[in-house]
Amino acid sequence: MWRRPAWQVLRQFVRHDSDTVTSLVLERSMNRVQLLGRVGQDPIMRQVEGKNPVTIFSLATNEMWRTGDSEVGQGGDISQKTTWHRISVFRPGLRDVTYQYVRKGSRIFVEGKIDYGEYTDKNNVRRQATTIIAVVTLFAFCCDGGAHGSVYLEPENSLSTPGSEQK
Repeated sequence: MWRRPAWQVLRQFVRHDSDTVTSLVLERSMNRVQLLGRVGQDPIMRQVEGKNPVTIFSLATNEMWRTGDSEVGQGGDISQKTTWHRISVFRPGLRDVTYQYVRKGSRIFVEGKIDYGEYTDKNNVRRQATTIIAVVTLFAFCCDGGAHGSVYLEPENSLSTPGSEQK
């Protein structure tokens, strides 16, 4: 079943001080987030001093649970916690489609990475911000005719290259 001893597999995930250069090449890490929720506000598009524009919106995710001694199908109070996430979309195609079609209340799936940053507010106070940078978005939308559909946009670095489409 195992083609390599377990220590060789685990070594890829653990940094060894004695072999720093080699281990940094083999060391793996991941920053990935998947969220499914509802949009809290219509997206806005901003452009900061000479940088590329970004589409920003908020997304609510809910956790629900039963309190007390309750089994499936039994009574009990249902509690809910809502968590708000700030979503930023930088990729040009994804950014524009998100700005055009996503609206407050839309149910949306976002895949991306967590980014922690600092900014200075209007009162010159330094603030910390946590943002999800979206790389894939799947959302339901309603067209003028009332038909429901979905849009799925993949990251720009997908396996297909321009001109490699099959006929």
